[in-house]
Amino acid sequence: MKALACVAVAVSLLIAGCGTDKPAESTPAPSAQSDVPPPLVPAMPLPQNAVEDAVGKLDGIAEDLMKKSGVPGMAVAVVHGGKTVYAKGFGVRDVKTGEKVDPDTVFQLASLSKSLSSTVVAHQVGVDAIGWDTPITEKLPWFALADPAVTRMVTVGDMFSHRSGLPDHAGDMLEDLGFDRRRVLENMRQLPLDPFRISYAYTNFGFTAGAEAVAVSAGKPWETLADEVLFEPLGMAATSFRFSDYEDRPNRTVGHIHADGRYEPSYVRDADAEGPAGGASSSLNDMTRWLAMMLANGSHENKQIVDEKALLPALTPQVVSSPASEPAMRSGFYGYGFNVSASSAARMEISHSGAFELGAGTNFVILPSADVAIVALTNATPSGVPEALNAQFADLVQFGEVREDWYKLYNDVFTQMEQPVGSLAGKQPPTAPAPAAPLASYVGTYNNDYWGPARVAEKDGRLQLSIGTKLAVPLEHWDGNVFTYTWVSENSPPGSVGKATFDGNRLVLEYYDESGKGTFTR
Repeated sequence: MKALACVAVAVSLLIAGCGTDKPAESTPAPSAQSDVPPPLVPAMPLPQNAVEDAVGKLDGIAEDLMKKSGVPGMAVAVVHGGKTVYAKGFGVRDVKTGEKVDPDTVFQLASLSKSLSSTVVAHQVGVDAIGWDTPITEKLPWFALADPAVTRMVTVGDMFSHRSGLPDHAGDMLEDLGFDRRRVLENMRQLPLDPFRISYAYTNFGFTAGAEAVAVSAGKPWETLADEVLFEPLGMAATSFRFSDYEDRPNRTVGHIHADGRYEPSYVRDADAEGPAGGASSSLNDMTRWLAMMLANGSHENKQIVDEKALLPALTPQVVSSPASEPAMRSGFYGYGFNVSASSAARMEISHSGAFELGAGTNFVILPSADVAIVALTNATPSGVPEALNAQFADLVQFGEVREDWYKLYNDVFTQMEQPVGSLAGKQPPTAPAPAAPLASYVGTYNNDYWGPARVAEKDGRLQLSIGTKLAVPLEHWDGNVFTYTWVSENSPPGSVGKATFDGNRLVLEYYDESGKGTFTR
């Protein structure tokens, strides 16, 4: 039976790699046949001088995208043949100072942090300190999900591939309120679950739970572990998972939010709570060291930093993240901290993006079969600029031409993400609203097991609402017992309007009610 299974696998690989519907006369001459296994054969060879010619067009591509988007600053680098063949800054670190971006300028990486974190875990897997299949509760006995059976089974790999069943972006709004990592992770047990291991939903704090298990296993904080096993061995002196390190860098960008048609440095994004998933910062010159190591299968300067076998599962499909909508369509996959897909040239692409509404957009793409990688970092609300630049570069490498309007495709998606939230956003208050009750009747502390207490106070003839340590806003009367408030956070773009409805000892906050958890009781 074992031999038959092997034959079946071999046949399936041959069919996938070559096809069986071509007539015999179409078979290429022996000299044109490949001598590598079919799954490694791309649809076409690379153009002559593919990487060099693509690099030669990067200045123009970057300048065009900067002009179209208005993004204040960007840094772009390419690694090929083990060397950095392009590294350049564009625009400014801060529109208020005009200081220029250069290859040593430090950017916040946002979710590109996940791929760095995955590399840290692969190191630990390679030295047998932990496994991708280690259950989370083996290292974090206090951690739980809504289903006790899933709690026992969920592993580091499940969390790093977003297949735990947790809801999309679970816990992110708790972070917006100022709760720390432990508090957010403890609240994961209150959330409903989709089917385990067959559902994909992107979760920063699920990912962070996996990283915390690895850190506890190592006996040190995640931030220290990353320094010791990855950043220091690679000489990435400007890279850290600590927000305080980013703030202390003299040559760093500030985040710019997109509002009223322009980019302004109005807010600060501290992502320490979800550090492994989104809290890293780095420079272009540091990122090229990591990309060179990735292209070298975990090796740096003839020293194996990360075990190749431990790294491979991270870079190969573990869950379907973008299911095809028709048979002819290619699906997208997620490994452990990396997006994995096949290009139209039948070449595997490994990538990840990062996005902070408050001011960061990042992306890298690795084409292992072409021995090339590109990274683009920006300091503004995501607009698709780094993704479009890297997609154009990948097209040029593989085909010698750009085959899609990548900026339009990506910008359309990111523009939708900038839309204000709340059912009353963009609407005018009633011209003749029903009167509110005496303000004192609304005052009090309204408790909620998931979000914590909502405190309503009266000050200078107005109601004030506060939750956590970061939300403190005035309530404006709308109609009867309905009030509104405005605020900006990572998950609520400018123009968002919160709706607060009082009903005796109950307060329903619409924004926090998506999972049916928005009722607070006095």
